[in-house]
Amino acid sequence: MKRRVAVTFVLGALGIALPSFAADGAHANGPRQSFESTDTQRVAFSPGGTIRLVDSYGYLTVEGWDEPAVAVAVTKSTDRFYDPAEKREAERRFELVRVVTERRSDKEVTISTILPARSPLFRSILPLDRIVLTKPLVPNTRRGVTIEYKVLVPRDSRLVVRHDTGYVWVSDVTGDIDMNSRTGDMIVMLPDPGPYSIDARTRLGSVSSDLVGKGRYRFLAGAHFAGANQTAARRITLRMGCGSITIKQVPPSGPFWKN
Repeated sequence: MKRRVAVTFVLGALGIALPSFAADGAHANGPRQSFESTDTQRVAFSPGGTIRLVDSYGYLTVEGWDEPAVAVAVTKSTDRFYDPAEKREAERRFELVRVVTERRSDKEVTISTILPARSPLFRSILPLDRIVLTKPLVPNTRRGVTIEYKVLVPRDSRLVVRHDTGYVWVSDVTGDIDMNSRTGDMIVMLPDPGPYSIDARTRLGSVSSDLVGKGRYRFLAGAHFAGANQTAARRITLRMGCGSITIKQVPPSGPFWKN
């Protein structure tokens, strides 16, 4: 009986002490948090050229301005919380996901998002020393990093965007716009004056527009809006896989929240 009482007393003491130790450890390290890093790039670029955004994802904002340059502000953030002591691990993930701005000619700038390749799932060694590497299910990985892009371009640039997933906003760009996104929401603010030749389509989702045109739904899922004008000098081509496209016509003074 005495042994049983003694064991019960020891376990009870441990049960009280262990949570206390855990609480002290958590307090010492601090609360878990998301880390972020911001980088700014700027290249000289004459008006009237082509700006290409390749393999972007996350939150993308493109605005026209009057400077003869392209400015790119990239904010990377972790999509999960880390202990404060794991800050270096978060920074290492930021280094693996790169956004590169390259001035390829006097008339073209490319902003590319480069992701690290995913390692093969496994490899098998066959007779005759032949090694077969299997292809990964996903060709690259984002390493748990979300990106927010804020891009300023000469106002009369031609814009070509190939976005993967997320949100895209374009405003105050008076050149042709060619955008394609796999999933998410796309908002295009078209400055006066028109007219425009618009071709906007979604495979699964809606298209809404302030401009005059013909809209229709396809296969009860996707949508198509066409605002064709034979005399239009500007072409707006928008494609969305799964999501929505919104087209608005506003004065050429930037996003409406700045008015």
